[in-house]
Amino acid sequence: MTFFLIGFMGSGKTHWGKIWATVHGFTFIDLDEVIEITEGKLIADIFELKGEKYFRTLEAAALRSCSGLTNTIVACGGGTPCYEENMQWMNEQGITIYLSTTAPEILQRVLTEQEKRPLIKKMNPAELLFFIEQKLKERAPFYNAAKSILSTANLSEDSFGDLLATLQSTS
Repeated sequence: MTFFLIGFMGSGKTHWGKIWATVHGFTFIDLDEVIEITEGKLIADIFELKGEKYFRTLEAAALRSCSGLTNTIVACGGGTPCYEENMQWMNEQGITIYLSTTAPEILQRVLTEQEKRPLIKKMNPAELLFFIEQKLKERAPFYNAAKSILSTANLSEDSFGDLLATLQSTS
């Protein structure tokens, strides 16, 4: 089974994905890292040099390269579910898990990483909070189409194991 972690930037997809994969003996894949290795450029540079549309095409291709994987957790970019029918594809291929995070929590997490995040690198905190709130509203239909929604306020090392147990008891 492949698990796709989705959610806004700063929601902890890579952080929790690495922990859960280690604890449960799964393979971990960070979609952004796959793209950076394939292109030989940082995500920020890809956005700057070739634009978001080009990036989204790369992202969809990288995502689809995960087809047929087993015992794998894939951390997706924040916008991944919103383009190229990616959300539908992920739901057909495995279990999607939305890491739901509040806008103020996201703001605190991404303020120190703005230079690495092309969509937000030139914003002040007030602009950034407004941007986060607007994007969360925009992306809600995609994020809420996930098969499982976990609030990041309550996540722990055991959260993924609890989800696995729930999935096994319902199958």
